This record gives sequence, C-alpha cells and structure tokens, in this order.
Amino acid sequence: MTPVVTAAVLLAAVTHAGWNAIAHRITDKLVGFTLIAGGGALIGFVAIPFVPVPAAGAWPYLIASAVIHLGYYILLMTSFRLGDFGQAYPLARGSAPLVVTVLAAVFAHEVPNGLAAAGIAVSCAGLTGVALWGMRGSRPHWAAIGAALATGLSIAAYTVVDGLGVRASGSAPGYIAWLMALEGLAIPAYALWRWRGGTVARLRPYAAVGLLGAALSVGAYGLVLWAQTKAELAPVAALRESSIIVGAAIGAVFFKERFGAPRIVAAGLLVVGIGLMLRAG
Repeated sequence: MTPVVTAAVLLAAVTHAGWNAIAHRITDKLVGFTLIAGGGALIGFVAIPFVPVPAAGAWPYLIASAVIHLGYYILLMTSFRLGDFGQAYPLARGSAPLVVTVLAAVFAHEVPNGLAAAGIAVSCAGLTGVALWGMRGSRPHWAAIGAALATGLSIAAYTVVDGLGVRASGSAPGYIAWLMALEGLAIPAYALWRWRGGTVARLRPYAAVGLLGAALSVGAYGLVLWAQTKAELAPVAALRESSIIVGAAIGAVFFKERFGAPRIVAAGLLVVGIGLMLRAG
C-alpha cells in the first residue's frame, strides 16, 4: 500500500460514496440503476476500441464478475428501497473487508502480516461502528439489514474475482472497459422489457444525474482495479470502504441523517487502521 495506491483508493472511496448517494436519491430505484448501469455500459463500449483486449485467462473472471455484479445491483436496490442510506450503505460496505481477507487468503494465497491484519481489523471496527450508529434509536428493519448484509457478501465475491481477473488480464483499462460493458446490460434490458414504450419518459427527468452517477461508478471501480494490480486484495478492500465515512457525511448533509460523536470515533479508528496498513506495506 504505497502512498500513490492509497491516494487512488481513497479517491475511489469518495467517488463510490457519491454514486451510491445519487442512486439512493433517485426515488425509483430501477430508474436510477438503469441509468447508472446503462451509462457504465455505454462508457465501457466507447472505451473498448481504445484499450487492449484482456488476455484469455481473464475472461472466466469477467463473466463470473458480470453475473455477481447483477446480483449486487439487485441487492443494493433492495437495501436502498427498504432502509435509510446511513444504515444500508455502511452495512453493505462494512461487512465486506473481513470476508475479502478470508477469500483472498484461500484463493489468492495472500495472508496479511501482523500489521496489515491489525490495520484491517481496526478499520473494520471503525466501519462497524458507523453501521451500528446508523441503526441506533430505531427498531431493526430485518429485511433491510438482510439485504444489506447480502450485498456485502456479493461485494466481497466480486472484489476477489475481479482482483484475480484484472491481474490475469494484462491490462487494467481493458478489463474495466469490458467489465462495464458486460455487467451494465442486464438491468437496462430488464427495464426496457418492463416499461415497454415508456422508457424514455421515465428516464428523462433523471438522465443527467444518473449519467453522472455512471461516470463516478466507472471511475471509482477503475481506480480500485488498478490498485488491485499493485497491492494485496484485503488492504485495498478495507481502505476502499472508507467510503462509509464519506457516505455517512453525505447522509448527514443531504438526507438529514445524524452524524454524531460515535461516527467521529469510528472515523478515527479507520484512520488508525489505514496507518497500520501503510506501515505494513
């Protein structure tokens, strides 16, 4: 985790929280995710002629990731529809890094050293604090919590699949372009089938903000994929989820959700965890 890689992943965290906030803000979740996924596919298809074709060994990972991402989008839509942004987003993102750590050890043979493991654990403690603070003072909405946790498992799955895939591809730009093109087709196709002739009328009011979300989504994940070619998967995953702190701030500013002292403490733990991971690198 060099300073350059760290800066790239932190930038990805900010842009990731931004597109998730846009997706949450669009009331009709199918409209929002149609624009974001479809816009991402459009960006991918435009980029394909200008980037190298991924190596043959990357294609099984690309196909698997596209399928997992489809499940991720469906679960994320469900969690945003059922729960508050300040609760659903931290639960979904905060539950992923520890699972990534286990999967990376099994499938990528990346076992973190003592400092890195401590940094991941401390960061996850901070992320969990944000999630729990988002749930205080209200009765648990178990369906929303279940959808958010399932979203976290899908995040862990595609993180490891894409980490292995982008390394096998020989080209991070080529991998991300083809991934965006493949994963972004299913939801717009479903929307076209469901809405029949009313698609344009439904999408037009949110087109600008939705396409902004698509650009942020592609940029965020492109940075993460590049980082995964330079560093181990688990620290990148943990650092990426600092987007939770950004998401909590967005929830407080734009959705009138309280931030509070416990979230400040959680942010401090996250910073300590990042410091430990940097020292480990």
